[in-house]
Amino acid sequence: MKYSHIESSGVPIKAWIDGVNLEDQAKEQLQNIAQLPIVHSHIAVMPDVHLGKGATIGSVIPTLKAIIPNAVGVDLGCGMTAVMTTLFAKDLPDNLFAIRAAIEKAVPHGRTNNGKAVNDKGAWSEVPKLASDLWKAHLALQFGKMVDKYPEIGQCNSVAHLGTLGTGNHFIELCLDENEQVWIMLHSGSRGVGNRIASTFIVKAKQDMENHQTHLPDKELAYLEEGSPFFDDYIEGITWAQEFASINRKIMMQLTIEAVQSQLKPFECTSLAVNCHHNYVSKEKHFGEDVYLTRKGAVSAKKDELGIIPGSMGAKSFIVRGLGNPDSFNSCSHGAGRVMSRNAAKKAYTVEDQIKATEGVECRKDESVIDEIPMAYKNIEDVMKAQDDLVEVVHTLKQVICVKG
Repeated sequence: MKYSHIESSGVPIKAWIDGVNLEDQAKEQLQNIAQLPIVHSHIAVMPDVHLGKGATIGSVIPTLKAIIPNAVGVDLGCGMTAVMTTLFAKDLPDNLFAIRAAIEKAVPHGRTNNGKAVNDKGAWSEVPKLASDLWKAHLALQFGKMVDKYPEIGQCNSVAHLGTLGTGNHFIELCLDENEQVWIMLHSGSRGVGNRIASTFIVKAKQDMENHQTHLPDKELAYLEEGSPFFDDYIEGITWAQEFASINRKIMMQLTIEAVQSQLKPFECTSLAVNCHHNYVSKEKHFGEDVYLTRKGAVSAKKDELGIIPGSMGAKSFIVRGLGNPDSFNSCSHGAGRVMSRNAAKKAYTVEDQIKATEGVECRKDESVIDEIPMAYKNIEDVMKAQDDLVEVVHTLKQVICVKG
């Protein structure tokens, strides 16, 4: 048994935190969640656990006939995709700047104008046909229905963000595995529109709790119950956002492959590709009950299922195979997990520190990315060791190019 028990006055809290830090505030958040009457069996805590807004990042929570929107988060459907190419390290030039520049030109990234629909550098000024066609085929109809009911959801970038990266810890990378084979890997979610959907229903859940005078240990843990006015709409919204996120990653991967191909000899992508969410909800059966399982900063790790656990800039990442551990609800961590806030990292480190920490990686090395410095995250090796009964490593990747928003 690898997990530890965290003291709880509610359901048990099983935490895979051997050798990694669990901050007191995150522990208190977990203890609050455990008191909710809708939580089934126990809470599973991943080794990248850290304080989150509303609910803890790195938590896996099974709920009965209800969902806590904050336990899913606001970056609905955020996740990873990675493909192995037929390229090897010897096929890459000594100077990788031109490849990074080509990727940055191909995929909108970052944010200006506070992410508003006009003049946002992280959005398409003219939506390309690939994104437009996929929007019309898979997303437009349901989006229109949502906006009819909730006009505030339409007051943000939607199709103009489809196929774009975003900011923060979202990235596009070229990596080398243990055999010096080149992988393309990226991390992003449902962008502004997913955030708007999530925020809308977090407010609705709080209103619902107030109307029913439901006592909560923390108002941010407000939940929507089956049969309540907004439950079905939330399910439709989050399902739509997860589809948006998956298509978003698909478009970016295609654009990135084309950008890399423009700079190198012809290559192909192999059949080995991985695509996984790590901020989402799914209906699953665990410990004898059908539950809504929310993974906020956690990845599905069913038996033999492939997943991705990225490290920070300058650190290793891992392609993993799930071991199907029932106590973790068949889950594993989604990354290394922060040990300090973005503001704290900016105060603690300098550009010189960033340059040293990302030595050997072609990436931006300026003040705007200090909050993503590797030292702001847990040691990925410790995180992997703490969950070796949840996943096994299939490939170990080390980035050589990293594009951040």
